[in-house]
Amino acid sequence: MARRALKLASWTSVALAASGICLYSNKYLDPSDFGAVRVGRAVATTAVISYDYLTSLKSVPYGSEEYLQLRSKVHLRSARRLCELCCANRGTFIKVGQHLGALDYLLPEEYTSTLKVLHSQAPQSSMKEVRQVIREDLGKEIHDLFLSFDDTPLGAASLAQVHKAVLRDGRTVAVKVQHPKVQAQSSKDILLMEVLVLAVKQLFPEFEFMWLVDEAKKNLPLELDFLNEGRNAEKVAQMLKHFDFLKVPRIYWELSTKRVLLMEFVDGGQVNDRHYMERNKIDVNEISRHLGRMYSEMIFVNGFVHCDPHPGNVLVRKQPDTGKVEIVLLDHGLYQALTEEFRLDYCRLWQSLIWTDMQGVRKYGQRLGAGDLYPLFACMLTARSWDAVNRGIGQTPVTATEDSEIRNHAANYLPQISQLLNRVPRQMLLIFKTNDLLRGIEAALGTRASASSFLNMSRCCIKALAAHKKQKTRSLFRRARISLRESFSLWKINLHELVLHVKGLRLTGWVRALLCWLLPASH
Repeated sequence: MARRALKLASWTSVALAASGICLYSNKYLDPSDFGAVRVGRAVATTAVISYDYLTSLKSVPYGSEEYLQLRSKVHLRSARRLCELCCANRGTFIKVGQHLGALDYLLPEEYTSTLKVLHSQAPQSSMKEVRQVIREDLGKEIHDLFLSFDDTPLGAASLAQVHKAVLRDGRTVAVKVQHPKVQAQSSKDILLMEVLVLAVKQLFPEFEFMWLVDEAKKNLPLELDFLNEGRNAEKVAQMLKHFDFLKVPRIYWELSTKRVLLMEFVDGGQVNDRHYMERNKIDVNEISRHLGRMYSEMIFVNGFVHCDPHPGNVLVRKQPDTGKVEIVLLDHGLYQALTEEFRLDYCRLWQSLIWTDMQGVRKYGQRLGAGDLYPLFACMLTARSWDAVNRGIGQTPVTATEDSEIRNHAANYLPQISQLLNRVPRQMLLIFKTNDLLRGIEAALGTRASASSFLNMSRCCIKALAAHKKQKTRSLFRRARISLRESFSLWKINLHELVLHVKGLRLTGWVRALLCWLLPASH
């Protein structure tokens, strides 16, 4: 205990020294915004959380009922302290806190449920700051650019906020304006987080959280460049143009910069708002199917994935003229581009999971970096128990008991989960976040783990693997055979889905056996 306390004091000193460097190099020199107060909060919070874990659990037998209850209380206290730190330090801290809050089935529930509030507690810039950013980036005052500009933002996020406005030519637009100090603070925040994560690693060697810092280092600069966000929006709109249910707001490049982004204004209700859908006669099952098709295509076919589908970024609406239901996809700052090797192995792993090919689960789980932790990896990907994975994830819906079991495992296996997150390819980290956010939407809509969603995933895997095989051969005959087999496999899935829809049946054992015979896994 004394040795660990000495380590804590030593690393606190290092963190304070790093904070001094950050303060010296920071041009704003506002102690309440970044300086000694801001960094001191982060150091003090880390020290208090670490001390709480070191002292609160040491005298209780590991694994006992008392230990589990006490650990839950420590988790909750620590999560609240972390949440308070994120709210106080804002910017990058809120962004990282939101990322942790999205990992529903990977972190203890005390953390995820507590940190979820950060999506609704983001900072808000004053109109004075908004005018300053627009003046600096666009070279004109707000009244010179817009007929009207709503002072109250439509929404505020960790890095920016969005205002509704009307251009001089009458177009209604959404204006995304970056918080003015985020750019200057972000690199220093990441440096501070890196020092603190290293301190935690010294105290708790079994925990690996450097993956979190690595992700922030890589992704934050991209998210802070709104021109990159605009390019992502246009790329995904072109990539998924065959989905007539998808709406990506148009970008107005002539009035967009790295800190200001002008978009077509599109209204709608949040994708998890069942009451909105009931009022507007929108079928939640249709929305869930569309969302599954869209993300399956992004992940398995295109390898270019929108990685922030929290409900505020995914809207639903009925077009006033046609009555057609649309999904509106917003906030395109965070995308994950998958390498071909990763994408194909991920396809094969999901095919193995869907059709209960346990040899394939082991093979492709290990190829994706899980090693001997591949059973845990499969449970993390599917948010199902290992027993459910062995029985077939499409065989039975998720029960409240199983969901509770999975969440308890997130607490019991936290060291192994953190090791696995540090071991798998970095591409996987945002995929985990995306999966958990989509599962949260499905849970809110009451459509989680339906057979239809797994069949949609299987369709995309079949298309992706067939396309890869056709690229690898020059033989017209071989390409024709691959295309024929692909079409036949897709037809059988369509037929099976129709039967399920008509009869209202779930996948039963004999149906799965028949499909496994008809649709052998494409390895």
